[in-house]
Amino acid sequence: MCGITGWISFNRDLARRRDVVDAMTQTMACRGPDASGTWISGPAALGHRRLAVIDLQGGVQPMSVRTPEGEVVLVYSGEAYNYTELREELRRAGEQFETSSDTEVVLRGYLRWGEGVAARLNGMFAFAIWDDRTRKLVMIRDRMGIKPLYVYPTSDGVLFGSEPKAILANPLAPRAVDADGLREMLAFVKTPGHAVWSGMREVEPGTILTVDVDGVHERHYWRLETRPHEDDRDETVAQVRALLEDIVRRQLVADVPRCVLLSGGLDSSTITALSARQLAADGERVRTFAVDFVGQTEHFHADAVRPTPDTPYVHDVATHVGSEHADIVLDHGTLADPDIRRKVVTARDLPTGMGDMDASLYLLCKAIRERSTVALSGESADEIFGGYRQFHDPRVQRAHAYPWIALDEMRFDAADTILHPDVRWKLDLAAYRRDTYERAIAEVGHLPSESDLESRMRISSYLHLTRFVRYLLDRKDRLSMAVGLEVRVPFCDHRLVEYVYNTPWALKTYDGREKSLLRGAVRDLLPESVLQRVKSPYPSTQDWHYALDLQMQARDLLDQPGHPAFDLVDRNWLDAAGRRDPRAIGVADRQGLEWTLNLATWLEIYRPRLVL
Repeated sequence: MCGITGWISFNRDLARRRDVVDAMTQTMACRGPDASGTWISGPAALGHRRLAVIDLQGGVQPMSVRTPEGEVVLVYSGEAYNYTELREELRRAGEQFETSSDTEVVLRGYLRWGEGVAARLNGMFAFAIWDDRTRKLVMIRDRMGIKPLYVYPTSDGVLFGSEPKAILANPLAPRAVDADGLREMLAFVKTPGHAVWSGMREVEPGTILTVDVDGVHERHYWRLETRPHEDDRDETVAQVRALLEDIVRRQLVADVPRCVLLSGGLDSSTITALSARQLAADGERVRTFAVDFVGQTEHFHADAVRPTPDTPYVHDVATHVGSEHADIVLDHGTLADPDIRRKVVTARDLPTGMGDMDASLYLLCKAIRERSTVALSGESADEIFGGYRQFHDPRVQRAHAYPWIALDEMRFDAADTILHPDVRWKLDLAAYRRDTYERAIAEVGHLPSESDLESRMRISSYLHLTRFVRYLLDRKDRLSMAVGLEVRVPFCDHRLVEYVYNTPWALKTYDGREKSLLRGAVRDLLPESVLQRVKSPYPSTQDWHYALDLQMQARDLLDQPGHPAFDLVDRNWLDAAGRRDPRAIGVADRQGLEWTLNLATWLEIYRPRLVL
């Protein structure tokens, strides 16, 4: 896992701009704490920061191969889980290898198959290849968008990077955000290709981008497609289990310590149990980590979103599989610490609305990194198997809107009220959500035999897999890589995604509950308590002192009337929210406080020019 960046300028000799390339590369030191490297030749400059995971000595980058026609150079981020099979195939075809790294497999795969290497890879990856033979740059991103990759077209080429901060370190990229960028930032929708920053684009998942003297060219090598499902229930359950066992086996490969993020839910418990079984065969014991909050289990209050605390279920699973387990317990002061907020905002390059959930994930990853370098996570199982409440609410099933927004329209409408009235009117977030929704559902393919319910549930699944999960994957990548922790997401294996996406909704809910297929596939692996547990999302602190901390910081912000945050935020709303009883403050107000403080921090760090 690493950070990559680069600059292609067909009208310049970039050897004279090494200082800029070094600055772009340095912005991603946290993504790659183990090594740094740059390569510059004529119009091409590539930078790399390395987190060593496989072949610790041999996988140094940028990696290049000299051919009679010119040099081919790669900067690569991620993991190719099928690299051993591909290496053998390439060896049989005549390729010779100097390292045992997956990076060299990708490079020599490109030499043999060209851009066709993308379709052969199983994994999470974002990489760029400068091919001096044809004087072009080739950028490729994984199918699900697990690894980030951004581009900024210039008058004579492009800038690119794993994160916007790498691009923004180049003086050619202004720090500006226009109205459409603000809409994307606030709408809680991940529009493919949208990067928020003006002029910048996100390379879409499953896409190959090439850059030559004639400009930027784009093509998809993978899309989420609709296909008939022929297997019966028993065959489907068995196939899900077989896929999961193969996926986890592949994703446990590493030359560094590994662990699993465990929440006590069905998803992470499945990954834990499969990992424990496979590691035990090699005489190893799985490590697990969970986040908790001071006093949360003892004083937990059930609500419609979180009916149960995580910790008792976490401990049930840890005992059941015999893991080496650690709880990372956080208090309200740490979660609200302005220094932690700055680290989170810097990691994400944007002010986010996930507040203490972002802070706790960052702190969890930071604690894990002291003992492990690679962690497996249960991310995306809810999107694939239909685990969220919105999948099962008849009102939401019939709604003509993003399901996660339709489930709780009042909360999203309330979030809009934190904006200054003039800004609220200019942005019209409701219209933006409607427009992007219409464009999204137009992409969905349907089968002639689908019932109305099946058709609506296919749309819901598609939206979650192409608009919702990408937001969560970006969050997981940024906050884990901010501390140099590689997080792998087995449920995002494209084979599993394709198979379950095309499984009829009736099969996905065959026992009348959420995630029937997953539960049926791993029933023999987990304790009964977890098998029967109702879905509970990522935990959030219930300590009212956290809300009080936010209010005190909001009052400090109100004492700075000239702060640029008030170009966007309604001062009257913030003043009222800061005076409410912290013991009874609502979810929308607490999230509004979190977002406002994040916004203020972002404006202080990045100093963007806002164009409304």
